[in-house]
Amino acid sequence: METNQILNEIKEINLGYMLLAQQLVREDKVAAMYRLGISQEIAGIVERLTSSQLLKMASSNMLLCRFRFDDRLIAEILSSHSRDQAVSQSHAAILMAGQPAEAI
Repeated sequence: METNQILNEIKEINLGYMLLAQQLVREDKVAAMYRLGISQEIAGIVERLTSSQLLKMASSNMLLCRFRFDDRLIAEILSSHSRDQAVSQSHAAILMAGQPAEAI
């Protein structure tokens, strides 16, 4: 992949992520904070972003989203091909809920 193509894809991912994050926060802030792994302060900032601010953030050459786990166990649970996917996802959600919200 060329550098320009990679940067364009990062910007596209950022825009989709920021739009989704803002929608989640505006619909249900507490659930959004849990799903996104963000603090109340960051949720407030995301909620108040104007369209131009959101576009400016999305045009960054760095990914704004990241994996919420550094734990091998969570990665294995989420990627496993177990018969009961709902139980695996619930188990991962419980483990991830115990992690502190990220602050930027």
